Amino acid sequence: MTVAVVGGGVAGLTVARDLAAGGRHVVVLEEADRVGGTVASHVVAGITLDSGAESFATRTTAVADLLSDLGLADDIVPPRPGGAWLQLPGRAVHLPATGVLGIPGRVWASDVRSVVGLAGAARASLDRALPPHWGTAPGTSLSRLVRVRMGRRVHDRLVAPVVRGVHSADPVDLDPDVVPGLRESVRERGSLAAAAAAARAAAPAGSAVAGLVGGMHRMVTALHDDVVRLGGEVRASSPVAQLARAGDRWRLGVDGRPEPPEPLFADQVVLALPGPALGRLVAPDLPDLLAGPAPRPGARIVLATLVVDVPALDAAPRGTGVLVADDSRVRARALTHATAKWAWLAAAAGPGRHVLRLSYNAALEIDGIPLHAVTVEQLAELARADAEALLATPIPPGAVAAAARTLWAGGMPPAGPVQRQWSALVADAMAAVPGIELTGAWAAGTGLAAVVAHARATAARLLT
Repeated sequence: MTVAVVGGGVAGLTVARDLAAGGRHVVVLEEADRVGGTVASHVVAGITLDSGAESFATRTTAVADLLSDLGLADDIVPPRPGGAWLQLPGRAVHLPATGVLGIPGRVWASDVRSVVGLAGAARASLDRALPPHWGTAPGTSLSRLVRVRMGRRVHDRLVAPVVRGVHSADPVDLDPDVVPGLRESVRERGSLAAAAAAARAAAPAGSAVAGLVGGMHRMVTALHDDVVRLGGEVRASSPVAQLARAGDRWRLGVDGRPEPPEPLFADQVVLALPGPALGRLVAPDLPDLLAGPAPRPGARIVLATLVVDVPALDAAPRGTGVLVADDSRVRARALTHATAKWAWLAAAAGPGRHVLRLSYNAALEIDGIPLHAVTVEQLAELARADAEALLATPIPPGAVAAAARTLWAGGMPPAGPVQRQWSALVADAMAAVPGIELTGAWAAGTGLAAVVAHARATAARLLT
Protein backbone atom coordinates (compact mmCIF):
# COMPACT_ATOMS: atom_id res chain seq x y z
CA MET A 1 0.00 0.00 0.00
CA THR A 2 1.34 3.42 -1.00
CA VAL A 3 0.71 6.46 1.19
CA ALA A 4 1.46 9.96 -0.10
CA VAL A 5 2.27 12.49 2.63
CA VAL A 6 1.86 16.04 1.35
CA GLY A 7 3.98 18.34 3.48
CA GLY A 8 7.40 17.60 4.91
CA GLY A 9 7.29 19.48 8.19
CA VAL A 10 7.62 17.70 11.52
CA ALA A 11 4.03 16.40 11.27
CA GLY A 12 4.51 15.00 7.78
CA LEU A 13 7.84 13.40 8.59
CA THR A 14 6.51 11.92 11.84
CA VAL A 15 3.47 10.31 10.26
CA ALA A 16 5.63 9.09 7.36
CA ARG A 17 8.17 7.55 9.71
CA ASP A 18 5.52 5.66 11.69
CA LEU A 19 3.73 4.48 8.54
CA ALA A 20 6.99 3.26 7.01
CA ALA A 21 7.79 1.42 10.24
CA GLY A 22 4.36 -0.23 9.91
CA GLY A 23 5.12 -1.57 6.46
CA ARG A 24 3.60 1.09 4.22
CA HIS A 25 5.41 2.48 1.19
CA VAL A 26 5.54 6.18 1.94
CA VAL A 27 6.34 9.12 -0.35
CA VAL A 28 6.75 12.54 1.27
CA LEU A 29 6.20 15.53 -1.05
CA GLU A 30 7.49 18.89 0.20
CA GLU A 31 7.10 22.16 -1.67
CA ALA A 32 10.18 23.86 -0.19
CA ASP A 33 13.74 22.92 -0.99
CA ARG A 34 14.16 21.42 2.48
CA VAL A 35 12.03 19.49 4.95
CA GLY A 36 11.35 20.34 8.58
CA GLY A 37 9.02 23.33 8.38
CA THR A 38 9.55 25.62 11.35
CA VAL A 39 12.23 23.33 12.79
CA ALA A 40 15.26 24.50 10.83
CA SER A 41 18.90 25.44 11.22
CA HIS A 42 21.44 27.94 9.99
CA VAL A 43 25.15 28.57 10.54
CA VAL A 44 26.09 31.87 12.17
CA ALA A 45 29.72 32.66 12.98
CA GLY A 46 30.58 29.02 12.39
CA ILE A 47 28.01 27.71 14.90
CA THR A 48 25.06 25.58 13.74
CA LEU A 49 21.98 27.03 15.42
CA ASP A 50 18.25 26.50 15.39
CA SER A 51 16.66 29.13 13.17
CA GLY A 52 13.15 28.17 14.31
CA ALA A 53 11.85 26.11 17.22
CA GLU A 54 14.60 25.56 19.79
CA SER A 55 12.66 23.58 22.42
CA PHE A 56 9.51 21.55 23.05
CA ALA A 57 6.88 21.56 25.78
CA THR A 58 7.14 18.74 28.31
CA ARG A 59 3.50 18.87 29.43
CA THR A 60 3.16 15.49 27.67
CA THR A 61 5.72 12.83 26.75
CA ALA A 62 4.84 12.92 23.03
CA VAL A 63 8.04 14.57 21.78
CA ALA A 64 10.32 12.78 24.24
CA ASP A 65 8.83 9.42 23.20
CA LEU A 66 9.46 10.19 19.52
CA LEU A 67 13.02 11.31 20.22
CA SER A 68 13.58 8.07 22.12
CA ASP A 69 12.33 6.08 19.11
CA LEU A 70 14.79 8.04 16.97
CA GLY A 71 17.70 7.19 19.27
CA LEU A 72 18.04 10.70 20.67
CA ALA A 73 16.75 10.15 24.22
CA ASP A 74 20.18 10.63 25.80
CA ASP A 75 20.50 14.05 24.15
CA ILE A 76 17.34 15.56 25.67
CA VAL A 77 18.37 18.36 28.04
CA PRO A 78 16.53 20.90 30.21
CA PRO A 79 17.39 24.59 29.96
CA ARG A 80 19.70 26.07 32.55
CA PRO A 81 18.00 27.50 35.63
CA GLY A 82 17.87 31.26 35.86
CA GLY A 83 14.40 32.09 34.66
CA ALA A 84 13.21 34.91 32.44
CA TRP A 85 12.89 38.63 33.02
CA LEU A 86 10.19 41.12 32.07
CA GLN A 87 11.04 44.51 30.56
CA LEU A 88 8.72 47.27 31.77
CA PRO A 89 8.99 50.99 30.97
CA GLY A 90 12.30 52.10 32.45
CA ARG A 91 12.98 48.93 34.47
CA ALA A 92 13.31 45.18 34.29
CA VAL A 93 12.08 42.64 36.83
CA HIS A 94 12.14 38.90 37.24
CA LEU A 95 9.13 37.39 35.51
CA PRO A 96 6.71 36.52 38.31
CA ALA A 97 5.97 32.87 39.05
CA THR A 98 2.44 33.25 37.73
CA GLY A 99 -0.15 30.55 37.23
CA VAL A 100 -0.32 30.16 33.43
CA LEU A 101 0.34 32.48 30.44
CA GLY A 102 1.14 35.32 32.82
CA ILE A 103 -2.19 35.04 34.67
CA PRO A 104 -1.34 35.21 38.38
CA GLY A 105 -2.60 32.57 40.76
CA ARG A 106 -1.87 34.88 43.72
CA VAL A 107 -2.45 38.50 42.79
CA TRP A 108 -0.96 39.84 46.06
CA ALA A 109 2.31 37.91 45.70
CA SER A 110 5.26 40.29 46.00
CA ASP A 111 6.63 39.49 42.54
CA VAL A 112 3.22 40.18 40.97
CA ARG A 113 2.84 43.45 42.91
CA SER A 114 6.26 44.55 41.70
CA VAL A 115 4.93 44.42 38.14
CA VAL A 116 1.33 45.64 38.41
CA GLY A 117 1.63 47.86 41.49
CA LEU A 118 -0.74 48.13 44.44
CA ALA A 119 -3.54 49.54 42.27
CA GLY A 120 -3.16 46.72 39.76
CA ALA A 121 -3.17 44.07 42.50
CA ALA A 122 -6.24 45.62 44.11
CA ARG A 123 -8.10 45.61 40.79
CA ALA A 124 -7.02 42.02 40.08
CA SER A 125 -8.26 40.90 43.50
CA LEU A 126 -11.83 41.81 42.46
CA ASP A 127 -11.67 38.65 40.35
CA ARG A 128 -12.66 36.58 43.39
CA ALA A 129 -15.68 38.79 44.07
CA LEU A 130 -17.07 38.76 40.52
CA PRO A 131 -19.76 36.28 39.46
CA PRO A 132 -18.00 33.13 38.20
CA HIS A 133 -19.49 33.38 34.71
CA TRP A 134 -18.29 36.93 34.00
CA GLY A 135 -15.91 36.99 31.04
CA THR A 136 -16.43 33.33 30.14
CA ALA A 137 -19.14 33.56 27.47
CA PRO A 138 -18.59 31.58 24.25
CA GLY A 139 -16.54 33.57 21.77
CA THR A 140 -14.81 35.58 24.50
CA SER A 141 -11.12 36.18 23.81
CA LEU A 142 -8.36 35.56 26.32
CA SER A 143 -7.82 39.32 26.33
CA ARG A 144 -11.41 40.08 27.37
CA LEU A 145 -11.42 37.33 30.00
CA VAL A 146 -8.33 38.79 31.68
CA ARG A 147 -9.43 42.41 31.37
CA VAL A 148 -12.92 41.72 32.77
CA ARG A 149 -11.73 39.69 35.70
CA MET A 150 -8.30 41.16 36.55
CA GLY A 151 -8.02 44.50 34.80
CA ARG A 152 -5.76 46.29 32.36
CA ARG A 153 -2.47 46.18 34.26
CA VAL A 154 -2.42 42.40 34.62
CA HIS A 155 -3.37 42.14 30.96
CA ASP A 156 -0.84 44.65 29.58
CA ARG A 157 2.12 44.01 31.87
CA LEU A 158 1.92 40.24 32.41
CA VAL A 159 -0.41 38.37 30.06
CA ALA A 160 0.27 40.24 26.80
CA PRO A 161 4.10 39.91 26.85
CA VAL A 162 3.97 36.25 27.89
CA VAL A 163 1.39 35.36 25.22
CA ARG A 164 3.39 37.16 22.54
CA GLY A 165 6.50 35.30 23.60
CA VAL A 166 4.84 31.87 23.75
CA HIS A 167 2.27 32.04 20.94
CA SER A 168 3.52 34.91 18.73
CA ALA A 169 0.00 36.32 18.98
CA ASP A 170 -1.96 38.96 20.83
CA PRO A 171 -4.34 37.88 23.63
CA VAL A 172 -7.23 39.46 21.71
CA ASP A 173 -6.74 36.81 19.01
CA LEU A 174 -6.60 33.82 21.36
CA ASP A 175 -9.39 31.73 22.80
CA PRO A 176 -9.14 31.27 26.60
CA ASP A 177 -9.13 27.52 26.08
CA VAL A 178 -5.68 27.75 24.53
CA VAL A 179 -5.17 26.64 28.13
CA PRO A 180 -7.41 23.55 27.94
CA GLY A 181 -10.58 23.98 29.99
CA LEU A 182 -9.67 27.42 31.36
CA ARG A 183 -13.12 28.99 30.95
CA GLU A 184 -14.90 26.04 32.54
CA SER A 185 -12.36 26.03 35.35
CA VAL A 186 -13.11 29.71 36.07
CA ARG A 187 -16.81 28.90 36.38
CA GLU A 188 -16.17 25.86 38.57
CA ARG A 189 -13.56 27.41 40.88
CA GLY A 190 -15.10 30.87 41.07
CA SER A 191 -12.17 32.97 39.86
CA LEU A 192 -9.56 33.27 37.15
CA ALA A 193 -6.79 33.24 39.77
CA ALA A 194 -7.97 29.89 41.13
CA ALA A 195 -8.23 28.48 37.61
CA ALA A 196 -4.71 29.67 36.75
CA ALA A 197 -3.29 28.22 39.97
CA ALA A 198 -4.98 24.88 39.27
CA ALA A 199 -3.57 24.79 35.73
CA ARG A 200 -0.10 25.42 37.10
CA ALA A 201 -0.48 22.75 39.77
CA ALA A 202 -1.60 20.22 37.16
CA ALA A 203 1.50 20.79 35.00
CA PRO A 204 4.29 18.18 35.22
CA ALA A 205 6.98 18.85 37.78
CA GLY A 206 10.26 20.30 36.57
CA SER A 207 11.02 22.42 33.55
CA ALA A 208 8.17 23.30 31.20
CA VAL A 209 10.40 22.82 28.16
CA ALA A 210 13.38 20.79 27.03
CA GLY A 211 15.73 20.80 24.05
CA LEU A 212 18.29 18.68 22.25
CA VAL A 213 22.06 18.83 22.49
CA GLY A 214 23.08 20.30 19.14
CA GLY A 215 19.65 21.82 18.47
CA MET A 216 16.11 20.72 17.71
CA HIS A 217 16.91 20.56 13.98
CA ARG A 218 18.59 17.22 14.71
CA MET A 219 15.09 15.74 15.13
CA VAL A 220 14.27 16.61 11.51
CA THR A 221 17.46 14.98 10.26
CA ALA A 222 16.72 11.84 12.29
CA LEU A 223 13.12 11.67 11.04
CA HIS A 224 14.23 12.07 7.42
CA ASP A 225 16.90 9.40 7.78
CA ASP A 226 14.48 6.98 9.44
CA VAL A 227 11.90 7.37 6.67
CA VAL A 228 14.54 6.59 4.05
CA ARG A 229 16.04 3.73 6.07
CA LEU A 230 12.58 2.15 6.34
CA GLY A 231 12.10 2.25 2.57
CA GLY A 232 10.25 5.53 2.17
CA GLU A 233 10.96 8.43 -0.16
CA VAL A 234 11.35 12.10 0.74
CA ARG A 235 11.09 14.52 -2.18
CA ALA A 236 11.82 18.20 -1.58
CA SER A 237 11.01 20.88 -4.18
CA SER A 238 7.92 18.85 -5.10
CA PRO A 239 4.78 21.01 -4.70
CA VAL A 240 1.51 19.15 -5.21
CA ALA A 241 -0.65 21.13 -7.63
CA GLN A 242 -3.56 18.71 -8.00
CA LEU A 243 -5.26 16.03 -5.94
CA ALA A 244 -8.03 13.98 -7.54
CA ARG A 245 -9.72 10.60 -7.30
CA ALA A 246 -8.60 7.96 -9.81
CA GLY A 247 -10.85 4.99 -9.23
CA ASP A 248 -10.03 3.58 -5.80
CA ARG A 249 -6.80 5.56 -5.58
CA TRP A 250 -5.65 9.15 -5.48
CA ARG A 251 -3.80 10.90 -8.29
CA LEU A 252 -1.34 13.61 -7.22
CA GLY A 253 -0.10 16.03 -9.82
CA VAL A 254 3.33 17.25 -8.79
CA ASP A 255 4.79 20.46 -10.19
CA GLY A 256 8.29 20.15 -11.54
CA ARG A 257 10.83 22.56 -12.94
CA PRO A 258 11.57 22.55 -15.79
CA GLU A 259 9.52 19.41 -16.53
CA PRO A 260 6.81 18.01 -14.23
CA PRO A 261 7.36 14.39 -13.19
CA GLU A 262 4.86 11.62 -13.78
CA PRO A 263 1.81 11.86 -11.49
CA LEU A 264 1.95 9.86 -8.28
CA PHE A 265 -0.81 7.37 -7.49
CA ALA A 266 -1.47 6.51 -3.85
CA ASP A 267 -3.93 4.37 -1.92
CA GLN A 268 -4.04 6.85 0.93
CA VAL A 269 -3.12 10.52 1.31
CA VAL A 270 -2.09 12.38 4.44
CA LEU A 271 -2.24 16.17 4.17
CA ALA A 272 0.17 17.96 6.52
CA LEU A 273 -0.36 21.44 5.11
CA PRO A 274 -1.19 24.95 6.29
CA GLY A 275 -4.84 25.88 5.94
CA PRO A 276 -4.63 28.09 2.82
CA ALA A 277 -2.68 25.46 0.86
CA LEU A 278 -5.02 22.74 2.09
CA GLY A 279 -8.09 24.69 0.98
CA ARG A 280 -6.76 25.17 -2.53
CA LEU A 281 -5.74 21.53 -2.92
CA VAL A 282 -8.97 19.89 -1.76
CA ALA A 283 -11.41 22.48 -3.17
CA PRO A 284 -12.61 20.26 -6.06
CA ASP A 285 -13.54 17.39 -3.72
CA LEU A 286 -14.46 19.38 -0.59
CA PRO A 287 -15.86 22.71 -1.80
CA ASP A 288 -17.49 23.45 1.56
CA LEU A 289 -14.05 24.15 3.02
CA LEU A 290 -13.87 27.37 1.02
CA ALA A 291 -17.46 28.42 1.69
CA GLY A 292 -17.23 29.25 5.38
CA PRO A 293 -15.03 31.71 7.28
CA ALA A 294 -11.38 30.72 7.06
CA PRO A 295 -8.93 31.58 9.84
CA ARG A 296 -6.36 34.14 8.88
CA PRO A 297 -2.72 33.08 9.02
CA GLY A 298 -0.69 33.85 12.10
CA ALA A 299 1.61 36.80 12.53
CA ARG A 300 4.70 37.22 10.38
CA ILE A 301 7.74 37.11 12.63
CA VAL A 302 11.29 38.23 11.93
CA LEU A 303 13.91 36.47 14.04
CA ALA A 304 17.23 38.29 14.39
CA THR A 305 20.13 36.11 15.56
CA LEU A 306 23.29 37.79 16.85
CA VAL A 307 26.61 36.21 17.81
CA VAL A 308 28.44 38.69 20.01
CA ASP A 309 31.76 38.77 21.83
CA VAL A 310 30.85 40.29 25.21
CA PRO A 311 32.48 38.54 28.21
CA ALA A 312 30.25 40.52 30.59
CA LEU A 313 27.31 38.43 29.38
CA ASP A 314 28.89 35.30 30.90
CA ALA A 315 27.10 36.34 34.10
CA ALA A 316 23.68 36.01 32.36
CA PRO A 317 22.43 39.36 33.71
CA ARG A 318 18.86 38.70 32.55
CA GLY A 319 18.67 34.95 33.05
CA THR A 320 17.67 32.98 29.97
CA GLY A 321 15.86 35.86 28.30
CA VAL A 322 13.53 38.83 28.46
CA LEU A 323 9.87 39.35 27.53
CA VAL A 324 8.84 42.87 26.62
CA ALA A 325 5.68 44.67 27.76
CA ASP A 326 3.65 46.76 25.31
CA ASP A 327 4.67 50.19 26.51
CA SER A 328 8.41 49.60 26.51
CA ARG A 329 10.57 51.65 24.15
CA VAL A 330 12.30 48.46 22.98
CA ARG A 331 10.94 47.28 19.62
CA ALA A 332 11.71 43.57 20.06
CA ARG A 333 8.93 41.36 21.40
CA ALA A 334 11.30 39.07 23.25
CA LEU A 335 14.97 38.15 23.61
CA THR A 336 16.39 34.69 24.25
CA HIS A 337 19.91 34.55 25.65
CA ALA A 338 20.54 31.20 24.02
CA THR A 339 24.01 30.59 25.44
CA ALA A 340 22.67 31.28 28.93
CA LYS A 341 19.74 28.95 28.30
CA TRP A 342 21.56 25.93 26.85
CA ALA A 343 24.79 24.58 28.37
CA TRP A 344 25.72 22.70 25.19
CA LEU A 345 25.53 25.92 23.18
CA ALA A 346 27.66 27.85 25.67
CA ALA A 347 30.31 25.15 25.37
CA ALA A 348 30.15 25.28 21.56
CA ALA A 349 30.43 29.08 21.49
CA GLY A 350 33.24 29.32 24.04
CA PRO A 351 33.88 31.81 26.86
CA GLY A 352 32.84 35.37 26.16
CA ARG A 353 30.92 34.56 22.96
CA HIS A 354 27.13 34.65 23.14
CA VAL A 355 24.13 33.84 20.95
CA LEU A 356 21.13 36.17 21.23
CA ARG A 357 17.78 35.66 19.45
CA LEU A 358 15.38 38.59 19.20
CA SER A 359 11.89 38.31 17.70
CA TYR A 360 10.08 41.15 15.95
CA ASN A 361 6.72 41.76 14.35
CA ALA A 362 7.55 41.73 10.64
CA ALA A 363 5.28 44.75 10.12
CA LEU A 364 7.77 46.99 11.94
CA GLU A 365 9.76 49.32 9.70
CA ILE A 366 13.15 50.99 9.56
CA ASP A 367 13.02 54.24 7.57
CA GLY A 368 9.77 53.11 5.97
CA ILE A 369 11.09 49.68 4.93
CA PRO A 370 9.64 46.56 6.62
CA LEU A 371 12.04 44.46 8.64
CA HIS A 372 11.94 41.53 6.25
CA ALA A 373 13.23 43.80 3.46
CA VAL A 374 15.88 45.90 5.22
CA THR A 375 19.48 44.83 4.98
CA VAL A 376 20.77 42.31 7.50
CA GLU A 377 23.16 45.01 8.71
CA GLN A 378 20.24 47.34 9.50
CA LEU A 379 18.37 44.60 11.32
CA ALA A 380 21.51 43.64 13.23
CA GLU A 381 21.99 47.22 14.43
CA LEU A 382 18.38 47.40 15.65
CA ALA A 383 18.76 44.04 17.40
CA ARG A 384 22.11 45.06 18.92
CA ALA A 385 20.64 48.25 20.39
CA ASP A 386 17.60 46.38 21.72
CA ALA A 387 19.77 43.63 23.21
CA GLU A 388 21.98 46.20 24.90
CA ALA A 389 18.93 47.80 26.51
CA LEU A 390 17.27 44.51 27.49
CA LEU A 391 20.41 42.95 28.95
CA ALA A 392 21.59 46.17 30.63
CA THR A 393 25.07 45.43 29.28
CA PRO A 394 27.08 47.44 26.72
CA ILE A 395 27.25 45.66 23.35
CA PRO A 396 29.33 47.89 21.06
CA PRO A 397 28.84 47.51 17.30
CA GLY A 398 32.30 45.99 16.97
CA ALA A 399 31.31 43.15 19.33
CA VAL A 400 28.85 41.70 16.79
CA ALA A 401 30.71 38.82 15.17
CA ALA A 402 27.85 37.82 12.85
CA ALA A 403 24.11 38.22 12.38
CA ALA A 404 21.32 36.42 10.54
CA ARG A 405 17.66 37.03 9.74
CA THR A 406 14.87 34.45 9.50
CA LEU A 407 11.35 35.30 8.34
CA TRP A 408 8.52 33.08 9.55
CA ALA A 409 5.53 34.13 7.50
CA GLY A 410 1.89 33.33 8.09
CA GLY A 411 2.14 30.29 10.29
CA MET A 412 -0.45 28.71 12.55
CA PRO A 413 -3.45 31.02 13.09
CA PRO A 414 -4.36 32.16 16.59
CA ALA A 415 -6.43 29.59 18.47
CA GLY A 416 -9.72 31.47 18.36
CA PRO A 417 -13.37 30.69 17.56
CA VAL A 418 -12.89 30.87 13.77
CA GLN A 419 -9.99 28.43 13.97
CA ARG A 420 -12.08 26.00 16.05
CA GLN A 421 -15.04 26.20 13.66
CA TRP A 422 -12.79 25.73 10.64
CA SER A 423 -11.03 22.73 12.23
CA ALA A 424 -14.38 21.10 12.99
CA LEU A 425 -15.56 21.69 9.42
CA VAL A 426 -12.36 20.16 8.05
CA ALA A 427 -12.66 17.13 10.32
CA ASP A 428 -16.26 16.50 9.22
CA ALA A 429 -15.37 16.94 5.55
CA MET A 430 -12.36 14.65 5.73
CA ALA A 431 -14.36 11.94 7.50
CA ALA A 432 -16.71 11.82 4.50
CA VAL A 433 -13.91 11.13 2.01
CA PRO A 434 -12.23 7.73 2.29
CA GLY A 435 -8.48 7.44 2.05
CA ILE A 436 -7.53 10.96 3.11
CA GLU A 437 -6.34 12.26 6.48
CA LEU A 438 -5.27 15.64 7.84
CA THR A 439 -2.52 16.35 10.35
CA GLY A 440 -0.15 19.19 11.20
CA ALA A 441 -0.47 22.35 13.26
CA TRP A 442 -3.67 23.54 11.56
CA ALA A 443 -5.36 20.36 12.76
CA ALA A 444 -3.48 19.68 15.99
CA GLY A 445 -2.76 23.15 17.35
CA THR A 446 0.39 25.08 18.11
CA GLY A 447 3.58 23.50 19.39
CA LEU A 448 5.66 20.39 18.77
CA ALA A 449 3.95 18.48 21.59
CA ALA A 450 0.52 18.84 19.96
CA VAL A 451 1.79 18.30 16.41
CA VAL A 452 3.77 15.14 17.19
CA ALA A 453 0.96 13.56 19.22
CA HIS A 454 -1.60 14.22 16.46
CA ALA A 455 0.71 12.90 13.72
CA ARG A 456 1.43 9.67 15.58
CA ALA A 457 -2.27 9.14 16.31
CA THR A 458 -3.00 9.68 12.60
CA ALA A 459 -0.40 7.08 11.61
CA ALA A 460 -1.74 4.59 14.16
CA ARG A 461 -5.28 5.03 12.82
CA LEU A 462 -4.15 4.42 9.25
CA LEU A 463 -2.18 1.32 10.24
CA THR A 464 -5.25 -0.24 11.86
